[in-house]
Amino acid sequence: CSPSYASFASSDSVFHHVTTSSTAMAVAAGEPASMASRSPTEQIMWGGFYAAGLIGTLVIYGLLQQRIMQMPYDGEVFQFSVFLVFLNRIAAVIFAMVMAVLHKEALENKAPIWKYLIVSASNVYASTCQYEALKYVSFPVQMLAKSFKMLPVMAWGMVINGKSYSWQDWCVAMAVTGGVTEFLMTGPTSSPSDAGNSAKGFVLLLAFLALDGLTSTMQERLFKEHQVSKFNQMMYVNGLSSLVSMFTLITTSTFFPAWKFFFSHGRFAFDAALLGTSAVGSQFFIYSQVKEFGALVFAATMNVRQIVSIFTSYITYGNHITVLQVLGLAIVFGALLYKSYAGLSGARAASSAMPAESLPIAEVGKEAPSRGNYKA
Repeated sequence: CSPSYASFASSDSVFHHVTTSSTAMAVAAGEPASMASRSPTEQIMWGGFYAAGLIGTLVIYGLLQQRIMQMPYDGEVFQFSVFLVFLNRIAAVIFAMVMAVLHKEALENKAPIWKYLIVSASNVYASTCQYEALKYVSFPVQMLAKSFKMLPVMAWGMVINGKSYSWQDWCVAMAVTGGVTEFLMTGPTSSPSDAGNSAKGFVLLLAFLALDGLTSTMQERLFKEHQVSKFNQMMYVNGLSSLVSMFTLITTSTFFPAWKFFFSHGRFAFDAALLGTSAVGSQFFIYSQVKEFGALVFAATMNVRQIVSIFTSYITYGNHITVLQVLGLAIVFGALLYKSYAGLSGARAASSAMPAESLPIAEVGKEAPSRGNYKA
């Protein structure tokens, strides 16, 4: 999972998701901003710094995913996706523990271990499906497919948390779904390393979307029911995720072969370490941006990141794209950017009653309470 919130804390969430994975955590934590006390110039500079750092680390993360999963090392292709999840979760645990200590957060578990374990298991296998899919579909397809997360997350939110969504939310979700479908049907979608068709990759992406949507929803529920702090949840979810991934490696007899590959290919060891570092680095920028500028600014930044990541992939690896696929991209990102614009406009309208001189920039981007928010 890019690391979305879900992919990292859990899921690209990631990572992803820098999942993924990961979006529900910082959004739901909702800490007050200290940025509001700074001057407008300082706010703009810090906002640019956080956005550039977030986009940069996640673009590196995406390029490394492709390099690791699609290209051979000394003539040998890496085959152990769960091993990447294991390494990333170890890095995430270290990051969460350091941040918890620095923020003086409680280290004991605030929720029953079995609830953390549900999030951990869904996260591990969501991230594994995401990596495995790159063997069969191209990175732009994988990146666009994450936009499908809207519908699974909305569905899980209705079933588990009893949420409702506005007609604008459904229209945006359907426009994104239509744009992605159009992209998939009008040009090449297979991975450069796949000699056959990409049907298996699409099945893996569907599994990723279902598991990642469940991860995000369960994380949000943990925050609401047990008042866990974000780094406390990151620490336990990632700690259990590392155990789940190690258990999977051992039971599938791939634990030692994965480590052998790691030590036999120096370039792979470097790429894997950089992948984990970029995932952890993205989390610093994610949490900083959400804390200081709000979830809506973060969502807009992630939309720009998707555009930059996809076109960087095409430029770096020379993937072919058709005119109709460009149209599909325009539909998807047009809908996502409209959603971000509408959210920011709504936040400004809700704050319009305040005197202009008392309304700092950092407060304008804060997300108003809503029962119908979804994570793109």
